[in-house]
Amino acid sequence: MKQETTVLVGISGGVDSAVAACMLVDEGYRVIGLNIKVLDSPESSPALQPSSLVISNREEFRIPVYTLNLSKRFREDVIGYFQEEYLAARTPNPCIVCNKKIKWAGLLEAADMLNADLVATGHYASTAFLGGRCRLYQGADKKKDQSYFLWMLQQKELSKTILPLGTLAKPEVRELARSYGVPAAEKKESQEICFVPGDDYCRYLEQAIPDLAERVRGGKLVDASGRVIGHHRGYPFYTIGQRRGLGASTGEPIYVTSIDPVHNRIHTGKKTDLLSRELTASGMNWIGIEPPKKPFEATARIRYRDAPTPCRVTPLEDNRATISFHSPKSAITRGQAAVIYRDDEVLGGGSIVETTQ
Repeated sequence: MKQETTVLVGISGGVDSAVAACMLVDEGYRVIGLNIKVLDSPESSPALQPSSLVISNREEFRIPVYTLNLSKRFREDVIGYFQEEYLAARTPNPCIVCNKKIKWAGLLEAADMLNADLVATGHYASTAFLGGRCRLYQGADKKKDQSYFLWMLQQKELSKTILPLGTLAKPEVRELARSYGVPAAEKKESQEICFVPGDDYCRYLEQAIPDLAERVRGGKLVDASGRVIGHHRGYPFYTIGQRRGLGASTGEPIYVTSIDPVHNRIHTGKKTDLLSRELTASGMNWIGIEPPKKPFEATARIRYRDAPTPCRVTPLEDNRATISFHSPKSAITRGQAAVIYRDDEVLGGGSIVETTQ
């Protein structure tokens, strides 16, 4: 059966995607690779092109690889979103949007062109079909788990997705890479946003948006009582919870507690002022359950490295939900994702639009 099933694997050039492809070859699937280009010239052809990428030095793991240029779409849907969020005083998560609108969209489009039955990636997460629904789970390696970045995926994507690395830890993947003859076996991982050099988003925004620095320079930095304690370089260059680079001396540590884009004002306070018990999320996507109508208990994460925290989820109108934590969370940030879990299963998620202390 597997020999008759074609799987299109997203190939990034890193170790994880190469190992995922080799594992599927090892299991007997017919495997094709797809390398999605996002930083090429947007004028280049969006048609599939043969690629010279090699995932393994061993002949039995040599697979055909194609490239698909989605640079124009990436600039509009990911880079455009990234800039707009900072200008709206929100902190974006471009990887989440990229997974939905670029990686999975591109894989499924190319799968149709190549008559592939399924798609796969090297993400550390797992899927299963239970109770009439495709479900998404955390990866077994909790240090590498990437389920947080996949909450936007829906049934139509998950029903065609294989995630081979979900049961593996990173050291196991490295060892498999060596046994499979993967050239990228020792390649270091990049934690940077691919289009932000040096992971310096402030410099990126200054260069990408003409006159931005000049337009927003000199806004007021105020304390919890509203007293002006200094001036800042411009509201888009700050995020909730930030401590460094505030340019004010108060005799005690201060943190960014809120950002006012209308008046170009940065509000600061003590670390305890960052604590909140409740948030509202919009654009909810429910994966493991039907859209709920009643409140229920779960756990939720408010950022990638966050620990799942017990909470009560209350569905609201307009595809929104309130998440009330049983213990306060620090630096809940507008624009980031709130992802809801039950044990290891991802129930759904949404974008944080409001917090309440």
